[in-house]
Amino acid sequence: MSAPVVWYPGHMAAAKRELKTLLLPVDFVIEILDARIPLSSRNPDLKDICAGKPRLTLLSKCSLADPEKTASFTAKLSGEGAEVIAVDSREGTGYARIAPAIKRLTAEKLKKYAEKGMPGRKIRGVVLGITNVGKSTFINRFTGKSKAKAEDRPGVTRSMQWISAPGGIELLDTPGLLWHKFEDPEVGEKLAFTGAIRDEILDITDIAARFAALVIKLYPDLTAARYKVEAVEGESAEALLERMALKRGFLQRGGVPDTERFAVCLLDEFRGGKIGRITLD
Repeated sequence: MSAPVVWYPGHMAAAKRELKTLLLPVDFVIEILDARIPLSSRNPDLKDICAGKPRLTLLSKCSLADPEKTASFTAKLSGEGAEVIAVDSREGTGYARIAPAIKRLTAEKLKKYAEKGMPGRKIRGVVLGITNVGKSTFINRFTGKSKAKAEDRPGVTRSMQWISAPGGIELLDTPGLLWHKFEDPEVGEKLAFTGAIRDEILDITDIAARFAALVIKLYPDLTAARYKVEAVEGESAEALLERMALKRGFLQRGGVPDTERFAVCLLDEFRGGKIGRITLD
């Protein structure tokens, strides 16, 4: 039986404690979720941390996600009272809607500032989300600056910094926050699939096998088109990964499937959108 996926570095616990203090003067919260796993990438701790603050939810990396499911999750989350926008930071999708949404969320606060003789006062928001969800990339694009450190790997942002944006908005970049224990082991798996958990601490072959078993179930046509495999009833995830490696020509000496090398390739292709537009939740 595969071990559950767990990753909770010390800097995340420290950031969570610091956030509760930093949020006191903040006017609004931007919560960034991964559109491929919008439920699994939602930190349950944030509901308590951000209580009482107007919240804008962004579904990031939407160009990699299943568009029908993105529309469904947008409606679901909007029905819970949130402002929800699907965005892609590389392509700029959805960005024109963000500033107007922030103004709507903070209209009451702006009115109070004006009544107090502070009509030009900046509104401040904090950007929250799990590791590698695209917080820093979003901030850099939205502000038109490159002050937020952004890399395609988790755990890069370790400190917090305020960055000015057009329209009298200031955003606080924060470290990615996971939570101490995943109640549902599938949540940890999906976070690992998308790269929210460092590959270096994982058994990458095991993770790729679990991903292969899930994606062939959810998107059999995409799997068949790219890897020339179809589901076999009763087949183990490990055996499926071996078949896929063989089909793609990932072989060791003697014709043995090189599952470790293929595992890296499979996850990279998913994360890069090469298999197709996929949502795992």
